[in-house]
Amino acid sequence: MNESTATSLRQQAEPLAALSSAHLTLATRQKLIGNDLSVNAYPTAHGGFVYVGSPRYDIPTETDLAAVFEVAELAGIVWLKFDADSAVIDGLPVFDPPGDAL
Repeated sequence: MNESTATSLRQQAEPLAALSSAHLTLATRQKLIGNDLSVNAYPTAHGGFVYVGSPRYDIPTETDLAAVFEVAELAGIVWLKFDADSAVIDGLPVFDPPGDAL
């Protein structure tokens, strides 16, 4: 591989932010785990990835997630990674600690 291959790959990069799943209500966390969100999501063992888009491609019906989407779009974030061990973001609502239910 050469530098041009790395440059081509880098041009396909999309910004991702990792944040605590505490920013989601228990109901939304359960939907994420069950792959039942109103938007594109990819569950993992400890949370999941959610596609926002740039500009955001949809508005989630889950109001807690919709609030995060709004901020993500303003920040230029295309992907969200929710995880119980990730950072709590100042200014975003925090719901019950994720615990076992993510």
